[in-house]
Amino acid sequence: MNPDDVARYLQENPIFFERYADLLAEIQVPHPHGSHAIPLSDRQVISLREKNRALEAKLSELIQFGEENDAIGEKVHRACLAMLSAADLPALLASLYLHLREDFAVPHVALRVWRGAAELAEFAPVSDELRAFAAGLEQPFCGPNSGFEAVGWLGEAGEHIRSVAFMPVRERADTFGLLMLASEDAQRFYPEMGTLYLRRIGEMVGAALLRFV
Repeated sequence: MNPDDVARYLQENPIFFERYADLLAEIQVPHPHGSHAIPLSDRQVISLREKNRALEAKLSELIQFGEENDAIGEKVHRACLAMLSAADLPALLASLYLHLREDFAVPHVALRVWRGAAELAEFAPVSDELRAFAAGLEQPFCGPNSGFEAVGWLGEAGEHIRSVAFMPVRERADTFGLLMLASEDAQRFYPEMGTLYLRRIGEMVGAALLRFV
């Protein structure tokens, strides 16, 4: 009989140790963190303690993620209130840039809008290709800078940009702008990162801009 047969027999006959209860106290197994043998019951206690520690670590991790998400949500909420309370378009844009740079520590932010008209850099012309790129985004884009046209909006600073995030600015299905976050850090915006709050920021900017464009 091989070990697999023994394991299968015990699984199929759970009453075995009820009939031979004394056997549990006699069985010795290797200590998981040492070279000596210990009773099976002690080994089970150690196993349960290790599982408990693993569960506690997982719970602590989940609590940390929850606290971080709460903090991000609060920052998004503050930015939303600031833009909604802006008296005019320049004040709205100033609030947006301030919150992204101060609350979210984004070093470079730029926005282009191709609806309406205003004597602001945000309304400078963009290419048809960029409009098509923005319209085709089903969710925010995050990844390395691969020579995007939008990086040129940053002037000389664009030469040092290594990663970017793009959020389409929309009114329902009509895309009328593009918000860009950029960084010299190649790992700041990466393809696998979560985009929930980036999407919400893009939606928030689109809704706030509708008052003025």
